[in-house]
Amino acid sequence: MTDVRVLSDERVASLLSLPDLLPEIERAFVKQGRGEVERPPRPHYSVGAETPGTALTMPAYVHGDPTYATKLAAVHESNAEKGLPTVNAQIAVTDAETGLPLAYLAGTRVTNARTGCIGGLAARELADAPVRLGVFGAGAQARWQTRAVAAATDLERVRIYSPSDSREACAADLRARLPDVDVSAVDSPDEVLAGSNVVVTATTSTEPVFDGDRLETGTLVVAVGAFTPEMRELDGVTVRRASRLFADVPEEAVETGDFAEAGVEATDLTPFSDVFEAGTGRENDGEIVVVESVGSAVLDAVTAGHLYEAAEEADAGTVVEL
Repeated sequence: MTDVRVLSDERVASLLSLPDLLPEIERAFVKQGRGEVERPPRPHYSVGAETPGTALTMPAYVHGDPTYATKLAAVHESNAEKGLPTVNAQIAVTDAETGLPLAYLAGTRVTNARTGCIGGLAARELADAPVRLGVFGAGAQARWQTRAVAAATDLERVRIYSPSDSREACAADLRARLPDVDVSAVDSPDEVLAGSNVVVTATTSTEPVFDGDRLETGTLVVAVGAFTPEMRELDGVTVRRASRLFADVPEEAVETGDFAEAGVEATDLTPFSDVFEAGTGRENDGEIVVVESVGSAVLDAVTAGHLYEAAEEADAGTVVEL
């Protein structure tokens, strides 16, 4: 019999702090860039009949860490119509020395928070302050990207666009969470781009969500929605105008619709870890820079390990015998 700590979404929320998580995600990128991780291939496959979705299995271990993690995730676009989260996940945390199970976490908030931190770190490292943020999408990830940017930078204002009325609810939620930031929903993609020096795309779109010709010089674009060849948020103009293309996992990012349609090869992409390790960034203030994220299980592993340690210290969650 083994004791396993179970953390509900409520418990995860009580333990999760974006300012504390940001350095953990930075550490994960550095370790991944050095090759000091184990990150097996991430299979994804279709599930469901009436409302099809995509299931993913995401294991990872960071060398030297006391734990490793395996995430089971699912993306169901039709969930929005049912009032359910589009992305759902669970995470198993295991002792790296013994293989014994240690914890089982509600993983949806973990996924959202660690992905949000990518935008936060990108804005901190590759954009000028104050940040004027434009967001495409109005779901959970749009909120977490905004919150992480606010945690990492001097965030001045936010403009949110989605084709549905959900943009108003998203803006209202963010105003409540970020009372010192000017947040509003807008009626067109061009209004998102106008005056923004950071643009985040957090959608499940299969078509570009804005016209790259409308991007202002010096804009940082953080694209976090596309992770398959069929998914696409950026047009070819945006990719061609970018002076530098970063990716969290270049060999996987190149297969997304954002880059595949533009003829980008893996050698054209700079690992995002270089921003921290090599100080790679802008050469001048007028450059357009793109950061593409397909998600890495390494980020889940460090986040889950971080939360497990916090839960142990606080004796949080429910301990059961397995």
